[in-house]
Amino acid sequence: MTNTMYIVWAGLIILFAVIEGMTVQLVSIWFVIGSVAGLICSLLKAPVWLQITVAVAVSIIALIITRPIIKKHITPKITPTNADRVIGKVGIVDEDIDNTKAVGLVSVDGQIWSARAQDGELIAKGEQVDVLKIEGAKIIVKKHN
Repeated sequence: MTNTMYIVWAGLIILFAVIEGMTVQLVSIWFVIGSVAGLICSLLKAPVWLQITVAVAVSIIALIITRPIIKKHITPKITPTNADRVIGKVGIVDEDIDNTKAVGLVSVDGQIWSARAQDGELIAKGEQVDVLKIEGAKIIVKKHN
């Protein structure tokens, strides 16, 4: 079997490369690298147990070394905007907030925002509100206590 193991390793390289190409998630690239190491051992006439051991060890080492680096570059970085700083602040209602009519304006830090009430209640012009979050171009508010 040692004489034909290079065929098995070549097949594994192709299989893992195809899986990697289909997923685009970097799930099997380490096994491609390990299979290449197994193929090299096979071509050097190493025993099958050593080929498998080297392939597994190289796959694990490649995973341990490259995964954190790849994850760092793939994970999207969320950049906060200046708009986020209005969350938690108190604003003044400039136009009655009525979710059913999709109307309502609030002034916060000198900026005018379209606003909706968190619980759907009507909030009259002139009342103070707490800004809870931003959804799209609207702030979600509740009456200030």
